[in-house]
Amino acid sequence: MQITQTIIHFPDIRLKTRDAQKLRGYFGNLFKEHSPLLHNHYQDGTTRFAYPLVQYKVIKNVPMLVGLEEGADLLISLFLKIRELDIEGEYYPVSAKNIHQTRCELAVNQQLYDYSFETLWMALNQDNFRKYVHLDEEQKKEFLNRQVQNNILSFYKGVSFRVDERIMSTARLEEKQTTFKDQQMLVFSGTFTTNAYLPEHVGIGKAVSRGFGAVSLVK
Repeated sequence: MQITQTIIHFPDIRLKTRDAQKLRGYFGNLFKEHSPLLHNHYQDGTTRFAYPLVQYKVIKNVPMLVGLEEGADLLISLFLKIRELDIEGEYYPVSAKNIHQTRCELAVNQQLYDYSFETLWMALNQDNFRKYVHLDEEQKKEFLNRQVQNNILSFYKGVSFRVDERIMSTARLEEKQTTFKDQQMLVFSGTFTTNAYLPEHVGIGKAVSRGFGAVSLVK
């Protein structure tokens, strides 16, 4: 199955990785009338719980917007309207912006793909965290491998790609700590190998619209 992906990045602007969620707030407010895909809330205030089709990231200090399917077309329509970034009152004029749209072939097959997490991976919800902390090291590895598989499957479901083959993965990860919504969170950095193809910079796991869990193919 093929899906459309659009990436907009701003090569002359430098931000911190944690500013991704501020990007989401800025664009979600600036274009709030255009689509709930930009902020995952409907007009009546209810939350859109589906996989985010517009994601905000800061990768290697460069701010980036990633759109998939409907979100890809939405970013194309908004591209010319982006003239500045406002990150909590600090203004960045947009002197350069690049846009790239491509068709990505999703597949689960015999080929193995190596990915690295470009941003921290938020793998655990509250229930999974309680389970994870009581496991030994080998059990933790197996648990995280299953989380990678489940996260990839959730992404595929989010873009309506039906998978018949079994998704496999082997992860090599390191525990990290980060602050998210004023709480300390256990997150992970590292790499994984899988038989599932993922588009460049797409996010897996929790809080992907805010920049977490962005992956890149290791070449």
